[in-house]
Amino acid sequence: MLSVRMDLNLSPWALTFLSAAIAMTVAWLIFFSSAAIVQRGTAHSKPASAVAQAARKPAGIMLPLLALQFVLRGAPDDLAHIALVRQATTIVLIASFTWLLMRMARGFGQAIVMAHRTDASDNLMARRIQTQTQVVTRLAVSGIGLIGFSLALMTIPDVRQIGTSLLASAGVVGIAAGLAARPVLGNLMAGLQIAFSQPIRLDDVVIVDGEWGTIEEINSTYVVVKIWDERRLIVPLQWWIEHPFQNWTRNSANILGTVFLWLDYRMPLQPLRNAMQAVCEMSPLWDGRVCLIQVTDFSEKAMQLRCLISSGDSGKSWDLRCLIREELMVVMQRDYPDYLPRVRAEIDKPLPSTAHADAEDTLGRPPSPQQRSPTPEHGQAPPVG
Repeated sequence: MLSVRMDLNLSPWALTFLSAAIAMTVAWLIFFSSAAIVQRGTAHSKPASAVAQAARKPAGIMLPLLALQFVLRGAPDDLAHIALVRQATTIVLIASFTWLLMRMARGFGQAIVMAHRTDASDNLMARRIQTQTQVVTRLAVSGIGLIGFSLALMTIPDVRQIGTSLLASAGVVGIAAGLAARPVLGNLMAGLQIAFSQPIRLDDVVIVDGEWGTIEEINSTYVVVKIWDERRLIVPLQWWIEHPFQNWTRNSANILGTVFLWLDYRMPLQPLRNAMQAVCEMSPLWDGRVCLIQVTDFSEKAMQLRCLISSGDSGKSWDLRCLIREELMVVMQRDYPDYLPRVRAEIDKPLPSTAHADAEDTLGRPPSPQQRSPTPEHGQAPPVG
């Protein structure tokens, strides 16, 4: 650089700028040529293409910054403000490298998700892998960001000294900060437990606080449950470790559904069994495993029938149960309307002694004859007296 400066009669900063421009241009050319080669090599694989696409933008910034850093390190140390420029460039280089690692981590996670699709009928393994991938990816991205931020601060001597003195002297503040961060750490540990033990997975059907829904998203601090009526229930990660809940798709999506009927005791059961079997065989919602009717309870008014049916998942089970109710109701209304539940009452006749006592008035005299009007049903009124 010294010989070039003497030949071109340039100032130190002008020579540094010229060298930096040449180095960054060469770095950009290398980046574009390498990016074209990588894009062509990963075109046949969607996961590899996703990783390359995620790393493209930060790599396009980091390579020229790396070349600039080499030029600044070769510049004279007595150049005005060169230390400040070097420090700023170092911080920006660390930030770009951190961004590259974070994008690559997300790209790897996206590649794994793309390789294990959940649109298949048997997607238990895919949902397990996707859940682990999303939780681990978010934790890795957060860790990379924290490390990159710490490295950037360590390049500033004043900040590094202040941080060291604070850590050495502020023990009480550190304890308070640890107590304040306990929920965050608890959610972090709960996220790791959920990722590897997997009490829940993406697209699992769960019952949480009496709400039926599916696991839509698992973040680093909370889980989003999509309820059947399009609402969203936000549940902290630690809640899933400390409270019981129902998971309808833990090992399989198959489920049994029930329909309860109250009918008169005279109702024959075989016609209902035949009708429900016909409905199940005609419906694609039935998986062919279970279709039966059982008498499960008696009361003073009617008997209770339980229709037990099986389906491939909870959504199909709900639709099939509604269909069974409708069809059995049509059968009852059409063929057996008299066998719906009835309210029975029995009226006893009064005893003779009771009737004679009621017939006498308080004075002990016999009651007078009944007075009736002369209607066509009764004819002439009887004489009185």
